[in-house]
Amino acid sequence: MQQRKDEQEATAAKTTLRLLEMTVKDMLVDKGRLVEVPYTATLGDTMNALVANKVVALPVAAPPGQWIGAGGSMILESDKQTGAVRKHYIGMVTMLDIVAYIADDDGSNDQTTDVANLEKKMMVPVSSIIGRSFEGLSLWTLNPNTNILDCMELFSKGIHRALVPMDSQMENIQGVELVESASSYKMLTQMDLLKFLKDHASELGEILSSSIKEIGCLNQNVYAITDRTKVIDAIKCLRTALLNAVPIVESSNDFEEDHRQLVDGEGRKPIGTFSATDLRGCHLSALQTWLPLRALEFTELVSRSPLFASKEGVSAPKEMVSCQPQAALAEVIEKIVSKHVHRVWVVDEQGLLAGLVSLTDIVGALRVSLLSKIDVM
Repeated sequence: MQQRKDEQEATAAKTTLRLLEMTVKDMLVDKGRLVEVPYTATLGDTMNALVANKVVALPVAAPPGQWIGAGGSMILESDKQTGAVRKHYIGMVTMLDIVAYIADDDGSNDQTTDVANLEKKMMVPVSSIIGRSFEGLSLWTLNPNTNILDCMELFSKGIHRALVPMDSQMENIQGVELVESASSYKMLTQMDLLKFLKDHASELGEILSSSIKEIGCLNQNVYAITDRTKVIDAIKCLRTALLNAVPIVESSNDFEEDHRQLVDGEGRKPIGTFSATDLRGCHLSALQTWLPLRALEFTELVSRSPLFASKEGVSAPKEMVSCQPQAALAEVIEKIVSKHVHRVWVVDEQGLLAGLVSLTDIVGALRVSLLSKIDVM
């Protein structure tokens, strides 16, 4: 009996090892071509590109020799035959960068000024707002030969995406680089990694059966806005705390609170989610009208937008994706992938906030568990 159990464990260990020997290249088999915007594109054009391609970030391309890349990076696209440099990727622009710029009121608290200046702000070149979010301060590449564990290490540190040179002309074998030259690139994201691991769930063994609390990916620090917070103030909250999304909680009648600021969400009743991604589908005219609205009302309006209705399997802004602390990791990953959300709110049996689980939390906890499993093999 014990011998059979040992044989089964040995087989499972070999299966897991085979998975960990796979590389970034294996995760990119079904990925399409890289979508980018030129450095001269306006903020409005960039938001249109985000909408059209259903993404939340885009690399920004510029002529070579004129720019310093984000974080001192030098990510170049070159001709495959001649090696001549065609373009320089100077940074990545995300929805949080755009939100941060929209929320930058230069010290003014006048909401009418915010609305009046919005159209002017949307005309600035995208190159001028790179780096307004923490992730935008650097631009990363990941060699296609990088193994799964090393890829997980990068994504466990809060990096959400990296460019992958498909025919690198650099001599590095694997890992993360700030200097790169290739004739073509693809984008690898945390979501791509999680989808890949979900598709190989059988090779991860019993790890996915662990609860999010047991495996250590439950983050109990959760900030929120209230149902009285206005859109413009919610945007400023995201910018200040460098958050991509916050839960919307019921305001309290028991004590006075500032609805323009983030509140401690633990133990509060969540009734929705406000995300930087929600703004992606807003036309300029609509956004001008919606900025003074309450964030909860905004999410209800956006949830009826054709943009979200047409995306099968994607969670509409009003929908709150949640789980309990004892939920299995496999269940949470399934929710993230099927609803295409980047975090799941964790609630207790009374439906009150107990924390959150982000993609970064999951990747980090999975990596630690896999390393522990390798050590005992």
